[in-house]
This record gives sequence, structure tokens and C-alpha cells, in this order.
Amino acid sequence: MSKQATPQLFAAVDLGSNSFHMIIVRIVNGSIQVLSRLKQRVQLAEGLDEKNHLNQAAIERGVACLALFAERLQGIPAANIRTVGTYTLRRAVNNQDFLDAAKAVYPFDIQIISGQEEAELIYSGVSHTQPENGRKLVVDIGGGSTEMIIGDNFTPLRAESRHIGCVSFAKQFFDENKISEKQFNHAYQEALTRIEDLSWDYRNLGWQSVLGSSGTIKTISQIMLENFNKDGIITAENLRQLTELVLKTDSLDKLKIAGLSDDRVNLFLPGLAILRAVFETFRIEQMRYSDGALREGVMYGLEQSFQVDDIRERTINSIMRNFAVDREQAMRVSNTANLLFKKYARWQNLTQTDELQSILIAATKLYEIGLVLNHSGIQKHSAYMLQSMELPGFSPEQKQLLVHLVRFHVKSFKNMELPQHESYFHRQDIIALTLIMRLAVIINRSRQATELTENYILHVNHDATQWELEFENGYLARNPLLLTDLNEEQELLKALDIQLDIKGGNE
Repeated sequence: MSKQATPQLFAAVDLGSNSFHMIIVRIVNGSIQVLSRLKQRVQLAEGLDEKNHLNQAAIERGVACLALFAERLQGIPAANIRTVGTYTLRRAVNNQDFLDAAKAVYPFDIQIISGQEEAELIYSGVSHTQPENGRKLVVDIGGGSTEMIIGDNFTPLRAESRHIGCVSFAKQFFDENKISEKQFNHAYQEALTRIEDLSWDYRNLGWQSVLGSSGTIKTISQIMLENFNKDGIITAENLRQLTELVLKTDSLDKLKIAGLSDDRVNLFLPGLAILRAVFETFRIEQMRYSDGALREGVMYGLEQSFQVDDIRERTINSIMRNFAVDREQAMRVSNTANLLFKKYARWQNLTQTDELQSILIAATKLYEIGLVLNHSGIQKHSAYMLQSMELPGFSPEQKQLLVHLVRFHVKSFKNMELPQHESYFHRQDIIALTLIMRLAVIINRSRQATELTENYILHVNHDATQWELEFENGYLARNPLLLTDLNEEQELLKALDIQLDIKGGNE
């Protein structure tokens, strides 16, 4: 037996103005698997004075962090590690002092990148981890700078980095513990002034979706999730309401908002002011948080094979390889599900049909991964495994629907709960997709012995409570086990108040 090749390890290190981040991954079957993430709050930007001189205390904090990172990076080839410095190290006139001190404990090259390159790497990190296709606006509010990028799919069209960040604005506009409308408005107006020249050009290019990354936007998204929208979407109106709520308090000590962690309190107000200015300048209606950002962009730039046109397809194929999925069976179920999907004509949200179809096909390819644990309860095993995985290319709402389809592809509907993000997908569409998935699995339960056919007729009434599935003459007579399974499904569907009629079997 040939010796199995050792998976390659890669690492990306981001020396940010507020925190240093490190991500270590390995490549398995063409997919990136995260082994560890490490974050240290260094507050480098706090050590930058008005003459852009980085003080010794900040240098020592940064070097101490890099010493910890270096220990974790032992054994990874230097060629597989990329370390980048951003805004504060760009601005520091004595950044060489930092680099010289770092060499003593950190034996890897540190590259101080331009604002333009930082913006492009952020866009790459978002694009390679999020499901949105087409033209998108990406915004990243960091400790020292804010990046704003418009791109098509994986290609940035316009990328800008401006000197507005939550750490630098905290120093400039906010007293340590005081909250005042005057301070907030000064920060907000300054942010507007620094980005207003981008407004016309960006809005002229346009976009189909808006994504935000890094700590400030993550925090505000979490606050939205806890207090406003259960999907965590940031809207212009909710930002206004959040600002009014915050300004009712006169000190940070008294600021208690669900979703706001203690370690973000001091940076929350300047970050909120900057985000309000971004929404106003570009007339953004809503934004979704992306957990991919600069370090992911650095990572995907390390190896050409990481970069693909279809992130979701890469994720699915990797999982199928890792868990030895029967691809022929997956294709049979997928083809049947696709056929039934096209015959179903009662979708409530027509703008989501492509999205629903894509998630359905993903479910047909992944529903059997739980076989590696046990055939008994496969639906529970598969759903649990998918719920526990990072799934690049799937938004939280899409992942929950995928897990739901896999969880209820077989057995009873007892204790069935609709996905957490039911408000994103229509309830009737979720139930219809579930039933299509179940029928596709039932029709192909004989696996390689399945008699393949595309001659189905599907009739569904207006509220999708009565389904009629008609087969070609003699098909069910030749496949009596299928008829038995469909009869059982009729009984199970009564729990959802759905009537399933089967025709065309005994001629």
C-alpha cells in the first residue's frame, strides 16, 4: 500500500491596527480545512502619535504577539506562510523599528501592503467565502482604515482605502468613557467628508449585494441579530434606531446592549459612526456580515489551486470525497429532484427559485455523508455533520435550509422544525422543497437497480396541500417496492396536512 501524502499546511497572518490574526489551514481533497484561528488584541494604532511615530510599548505588544504566533507556525514551510502589515504599519514612520524587533522572534517575512492591495485582498477573502455572485460592494471597517470595494464575482473593479478606522477615530473624537451626541456627530461628519468623493462613482457602477467584514461590522450584525432582525442583516433604518438607543446613555459603563461584547465597547461608537457614514454616502439599504476578510484573501492568494469560480461546488465536491459519497446514487437523486423541481409551479418567491434549486441539488449530493457513522438514523447524522462544518459558498440562511433538507429527507415529520431563518425563505417553499427531496430519494431507493425514467407528471394545488404524482403506464407495476414506499409516504405527509395521490402504476 502506498504511503498517503501528508496534507500541506498554509498560514496567513494579518497584523491589523487593533488585533493581530492568524489562520492555519490544510488542504484535503482540494478543500481548505481550518485547523486553528488565533486572535490577539494588540491595539497597535493606540501607539501611533500625531507625528505617526509608533511608540515602544506598542512595538513590544506586537512583537510579543508574533512570538506566540511563531511558536504555532513551527513546521510549516516558510513559502506557505504570508504575513501582512496594514494601516498602522503603513503609517508609522519608524515601522522599520517594528520589523527589526520582530525578526528576533518571528523568522518569517513581513510585508507591509498598500491600502489598495489591502482592499483587493479583503475583496478576495469575501468573494472566496460568501455565496453572493454578480456585482457586489464590500466594506471593511478596521482599526485604522476603511476599505470599500466594488467587484464582479472575483474581480475588483474599484478599490479604495481611506484613513478612517475605529481605533483612530476613538482617539480623535471620543473621550475614554463619555457618550455624547456632539462627539458622535463630529466623528460621523468627518467620516462623511473623507469618503463623499467616492459616492457618485460607486453608485454609478452599482451593485446587487452589499457585504461587510471585520470586527465593527461583525459586532453590529450581532447586535442586529439580538435586538432587531433574527437574520442579522444590517439595515439603514435599524442603524438609525441603534444610534438613537446608544445616545440615550451618557457613558460606556452604562451601555448595555445585547450582542455587544465587553472587549468591543470602546470601539463600538466610532465604528457605528463610520458605518452610518458609509450607509449614507453610498445610500446602502442593507448589508450582510461576511466572516471572510483580509486573512482569507491572503490565504487564497497563497496557492493558485485555492482559487475557483464556483465556491459552493468546491465545497460540495470536497465533502463528497472526504466521506466517500456514492456519486452515482447522488446523481440519480439529483436528476430526479431537478426534474420534479422544474415541474413544480407553486413557488411563492419567484426571485429565489435559482437559489432554492441550487440548495436542493446540494442536499441530494450530501444527504448520505452520515453513512460513515451509521445507516440507522442517517438523516440525523448527516444533518449534524453539515451543521458542524464550515461551508464556504453558503450563507447562514442557505446552510440552515440545506441542513433541514438533509435532516428530513427520510422518516417521519415528528418534531419537524422549519429552518431558523424562515423569514428569508417562504414557509410553503421550504415545505415544497422538503417534499421534492423526499420523493427524489424514494424514487431512487433501489440505487443501481432503479428503473430510470423522466416521465413524471406533477400536479400541485394553489396552496400546495394536494400533490398528485403520475408515472408512465406500468411503471409502478414493474416497481412494487416503490409503490409501497410511496404509500408509506402518503401516511407520513398527513402530519403536514398534505395529501399525496399516486397514479399510473397498474395499467
